[in-house]
Amino acid sequence: MTESSRPTRVLVLNSGSSSVKYQLLDMADSSRLAVGLVERIGEETSRLVHTPLTGGPDGAGKRERTGRIADHTAALREVADELARDGLGLDSPELAAIGHRVVHGGLKFSEPTVVDDAVCAEIERLVPVAPLHNPANLTGIRTARELRPDLPQVAVFDTAFHTTMPEHAARYAIDIETADAHRIRRYGFHGTSHAYVSRRTAELLGKDPADVNVIVLHLGNGASASAVAGGRCVDTSMGLTPLEGLVMGTRSGDIDPAVTFHLERVAGMSTDEIDELLNKKSGLVGLCGDNDMREIRRRVDEGDPRAALAFDIYIHRLRKYIGAYTAVLGRVDAVAFTAGVGENAAAVREAAVAGLEALGLAVDAERNAVRSDEPRIVSPDSAGTVVAVVPTDEELEIAAQTFALVGGDRAGGENRARAGRADDA
Repeated sequence: MTESSRPTRVLVLNSGSSSVKYQLLDMADSSRLAVGLVERIGEETSRLVHTPLTGGPDGAGKRERTGRIADHTAALREVADELARDGLGLDSPELAAIGHRVVHGGLKFSEPTVVDDAVCAEIERLVPVAPLHNPANLTGIRTARELRPDLPQVAVFDTAFHTTMPEHAARYAIDIETADAHRIRRYGFHGTSHAYVSRRTAELLGKDPADVNVIVLHLGNGASASAVAGGRCVDTSMGLTPLEGLVMGTRSGDIDPAVTFHLERVAGMSTDEIDELLNKKSGLVGLCGDNDMREIRRRVDEGDPRAALAFDIYIHRLRKYIGAYTAVLGRVDAVAFTAGVGENAAAVREAAVAGLEALGLAVDAERNAVRSDEPRIVSPDSAGTVVAVVPTDEELEIAAQTFALVGGDRAGGENRARAGRADDA
């Protein structure tokens, strides 16, 4: 097979408990050929939205339909049918691999990995530390393997980028035998985003990632911060689960662990009730009833005290992490804001660095107000540390890691992947 005839397309799948998000990319030029979503799987109101991006303006050929889609197998068959209608089917010889987002890879998986039965078994073994995510991710993998057993399936792990954290950052200060027996440590999440954004920030500065120290702030409904030194994560805000760290849309972030004991003893709440409180009824929604930053800012501007308090708590936590990671890194070349809130909420960026001039941080009001899909610097030229907005692209990162692993050469790629797997922890 010649270089020019090797397959270059990668299908990226992000399987949730009741949804499948997907993108088909051509890694010859990193272009998107199709994007889509299947949601409410298993319900009578299942919905599929498919948008081909080949020819014509984006969204011109969008197709949408509702009606029961029984399970993930049926959902992926529907996705395959939609792609086939556009000449992009799963049976295409141009398809090099399918890349899967997997939330938790523990310590075993520090790199993207070609999936086989042993890999599936290990992902399943990690379900106790990722009960909401890994089962759904695994369902998507197994279904895709059934549909295309001959095609490399690559797992790209949210935790992988953070496996470079030193032990003093990854360990909790609890009995070490208990921690090891139950895999209790800080794993971190949003790793594909942090990897992509830290690298793109270095490019924005015109430097090699190995020469740049970056604080990445991934601010969406879920939010996390990372300290990246020379392209390697040395600390991150999320821990054993995505609950730790920053204030989020519905998650509390950092909290005294004794709060859980107190709620059990004084309020009579069960473990499940406390879990639901901290993960689904806390954060911004718990503080003011909204988890949409646009709505919160509207309420703040109208003088709503609860919205103002929620915003202030959110910003206070964010500034604490900027300060802490400045101390961890010693030298910070850039602070990069990304994800839905980070990319679009100018007020959040401004408030997050306000008062941190001693750390070299500031934003230029005019630059900060600009809306763009491109990476950009929003700090004044005189600032000691660059403040940047760097749109994340987790799907492109997954596709790039997948394609780099298989290299368009299915047999060779699979052999290289197996040779490169990390040892079990």
